[in-house]
Amino acid sequence: MILSKSVIAAFAFSVVVGTAFAGQSWAEDPIQQVLQQRQAEWSDGFDAAASTAPAIRGDIPTLSADIVGAVEHAILQYSDIVARGGWPMVPADQKLKVGARGPAVAALRQRLIISGDLDYSIGVSDAFDTYVEAAVKRFQARHGIPVDGVVGDSTFAAMNIPAAVRLNQLATNLTRLKMHTQKLPERFIMVNIPAAQVEAVENGVVASRHTAIVGKVDRPSPIVNSKIHEINFNPFWTVPASIIKKDLIPKMQKDPNYVEEYKIRIYDQRGNELSPQQINWYSDEATNYLFRQDPGDLNSMGNVKINFPSPEGVYMHDTPGKLLFNNEFRFESSGCVRVQGIRELIKWILRDTPGWDPASIDQMFVNGERVDAKVAKPVQLYWVYVTAWANVDGVVHFRNDIYGLDGLEQYAQQVGTPL
Repeated sequence: MILSKSVIAAFAFSVVVGTAFAGQSWAEDPIQQVLQQRQAEWSDGFDAAASTAPAIRGDIPTLSADIVGAVEHAILQYSDIVARGGWPMVPADQKLKVGARGPAVAALRQRLIISGDLDYSIGVSDAFDTYVEAAVKRFQARHGIPVDGVVGDSTFAAMNIPAAVRLNQLATNLTRLKMHTQKLPERFIMVNIPAAQVEAVENGVVASRHTAIVGKVDRPSPIVNSKIHEINFNPFWTVPASIIKKDLIPKMQKDPNYVEEYKIRIYDQRGNELSPQQINWYSDEATNYLFRQDPGDLNSMGNVKINFPSPEGVYMHDTPGKLLFNNEFRFESSGCVRVQGIRELIKWILRDTPGWDPASIDQMFVNGERVDAKVAKPVQLYWVYVTAWANVDGVVHFRNDIYGLDGLEQYAQQVGTPL
């Protein structure tokens, strides 16, 4: 049976079509975030805003020789699965949860046994019991899906990707991981874009993990190899030209008081401040000016910005929209990376910088003072695109190929992939 285009589409964007987003947009308007009230910080979970996820992540960094070896072992494992005929398609006619019975549950149990999420000793049955629920939670956690033990749209889409496609995904990412792990420094930060996750790494151990929000499909976060050299506390936000044209002008057409209400100032090329009334908002005139938002609770970057050189001019930052970190689909920025629990990451970055002890950093999140801190020992930074990896304990992780860089659709079209 040839892999259908619909199955491939489900793989590429399964998170997007999840029922958790019925009635709301895929990606928040970049300007819209300044409208949101500051929310309490969510606790950092494993991934996908799932603090209840099974503990299937250790302290070994994604970028490490150990992970490379684990992926090589996973490739052998998945090669064997493919050679034995792969796993069955699980009928997606209705949600499956505890108490369900029938052929779909029998196929689900077989699928989970083959992928190692359900112990084969549990036995064959057509009943969705608590053993199956625990196996589904494990499957969801390692695929970056919110862990609820219910097989819904997102879980069906990830589950029904053929084993041969997953094997190809592992091979593609093994090449990436080998390249990224050739010369790693003692101390670095990694942003894994498809996982929307940040790792701070020191001496081969993950010091902290942070959920992130990364670039939209049409405004992707780039691959980055740079060094963090500066921290801006309570920064101004300069509105990028692309957002001025795509977002700010339409907002001003609907609400002429928008920039004043949200403390966005307008400057001409000589540095003279202009009033919104001086600009024709029904043209592209606004793209000739600089728009800068004052520091404060409404500022789009929140309390802090992490600076590093990059051709694209991207950066990492806080956000006033903390609840966004709890979304399943976290591809909502215009290319920059928002970081959950950023205060702890800043303390780690500035640890060796004189004058910036933890108490001083805490104070900056309270007093609103506009201050720049030069990092005494610039920290290496990598933004990478890794959609498949494995842990040394054999747990294999997959994420959606959100930007289509894995070439899986082309692979499936070229090769007849048995289900």
